Amino acid sequence: MKARKTNPYIVLMIGVIAVSTSAIFVKLSSADAGVVAFYRLLFSVIIMVPLFFPKYVHELAAIRKRDWLFSVIAGVFLALHFILWFESLNYTSVASSTVLVTLQPMFAFVGTFLFFKEKFSIKAVGCALAAIIGSVIISWGDFRISGSALIGDLLALVACALITAYLLFGQEVRQRLSLVTYTFVVYLISTIVLFIYVLLSGSSFYPYPPMDWMYFLLLAIVPTLLGHTLFNWTIKWLSTSTISMAILFEPVGAAILAYYILAEKIVWTQITGGLIVIISVTLFLYDEKKSAAKRKATNE
Repeated sequence: MKARKTNPYIVLMIGVIAVSTSAIFVKLSSADAGVVAFYRLLFSVIIMVPLFFPKYVHELAAIRKRDWLFSVIAGVFLALHFILWFESLNYTSVASSTVLVTLQPMFAFVGTFLFFKEKFSIKAVGCALAAIIGSVIISWGDFRISGSALIGDLLALVACALITAYLLFGQEVRQRLSLVTYTFVVYLISTIVLFIYVLLSGSSFYPYPPMDWMYFLLLAIVPTLLGHTLFNWTIKWLSTSTISMAILFEPVGAAILAYYILAEKIVWTQITGGLIVIISVTLFLYDEKKSAAKRKATNE
């Protein structure tokens, strides 16, 4: 593996800031969840075409069958994640949905332990639990154990499990594929899955107001190409659990944006929970970085 020249932790945080805009653009759009997800990925693939075909298309021939399989699975999981998460935003608030969809450590810790035999210190586990508690506090006032809000909460929770599975499969494949090739392949597969979903669901591909098309494009550029692509880059250097912990920053950014753009109120529980998340994630990432440095020193 080649030595990295860019600090993956800085790249990771830029990606988190970018994906914090996702729920806002989805809320502003008038299209169905599947349609929004389809155009988000379609525009992402179209934008990547000029970069992929001249320089990286030859890598397709070298992809192993196992990597093709994992890439297809990752693409399907990513598509389903977007469908369920975008749909959840029709039933519950931005704060609740983003909190639940970013509770990935609960799934990531289990996945990385079972499939990659990754071990965690007591401090790391404690930080993860604290961050999860902070995330729950952020949207405590929005949780309702009945009616449409419960449906939205459940959809967001399933979407959380799917994005964690997507990262787990990506962690395996990205060890051998370049960022551009892996991202293009997975996004293309997701686009195909979403196209089929929209056809089967009976939703319309058009017409939509001009502002909707702008939101589709912004979703492709900011949270997808800038956000998720940066996550795909960091997967080569950082574990799924570390990325999942950092993504817990997303509800903080999303809640702030929702306050200014959607006029959603921010209450004291969200402020308290946000501070807990920020402190917990910072300590976790610091502990992981220190542990990685120790492992590198030991191996040398």
